[in-house]
Amino acid sequence: MTFDALIVSHGQPSDPDVGEAEIASLAAAVAAHLPEARIEGVTLAAEGRIEALSTERPGALVYPMFMADGWFTQVQLPKRLAVGVGPQLVSFGLDCTLPMLAASWLRQVCTDQGFEPSDTDFVVAGHGSGKSRRVSEATRAFANRVAEDFAPRSVRCGFVEEDPLLADALSGLGGNAICLPFFAAKRGHVLDDLPEAVVASGFQGVVLEPIGLHSDVSKLIADALRWRATTPDVSKCVF
Repeated sequence: MTFDALIVSHGQPSDPDVGEAEIASLAAAVAAHLPEARIEGVTLAAEGRIEALSTERPGALVYPMFMADGWFTQVQLPKRLAVGVGPQLVSFGLDCTLPMLAASWLRQVCTDQGFEPSDTDFVVAGHGSGKSRRVSEATRAFANRVAEDFAPRSVRCGFVEEDPLLADALSGLGGNAICLPFFAAKRGHVLDDLPEAVVASGFQGVVLEPIGLHSDVSKLIADALRWRATTPDVSKCVF
């Protein structure tokens, strides 16, 4: 069957073109797995674009490229979509297949580094929020599900905007440690706060790219969209 889909991210309000280029690239990668579908990427930061695109795509599935559900996905995004667009899928960071992807990645990193998972400390770097626990709860749920599969020596979460802070979570660990940023893109906090925390904590382990940049993410999103398109009464699983 043919279908339309919109992949929506927050974008970068200070420079909307950057976010638009990133989400367009992701949409193209997803589309390569879905020859039967028309996939578009758009950000909330690009003024008027999501309204225009969704008007042109009545009935399009909506995939939120967000790490958790909150005000942007539950209030702002539905408000800006044209009537008749949807349904809206679960946010990227809550997809139940994401922890399996991450655990597989971590095992490969351990193999490459000569680590044993059982001797490796696992740190998830997240955004957090001073206003809502939704983001940190999603981060911790993700970390715990990954740890169930990966079975590290320890698992920690550190945040930019709430305790425990990134530097605290990264402190006191040896070289057998892996930090995975629970972010959809590589900008902002991943480029500034995380490196600063690594230096401040003396972290000597491996710092990975954000989970949203993993090469298998496009297939994960494509699978979610195909599932929802062919099984309209069943949502993709959430961990």
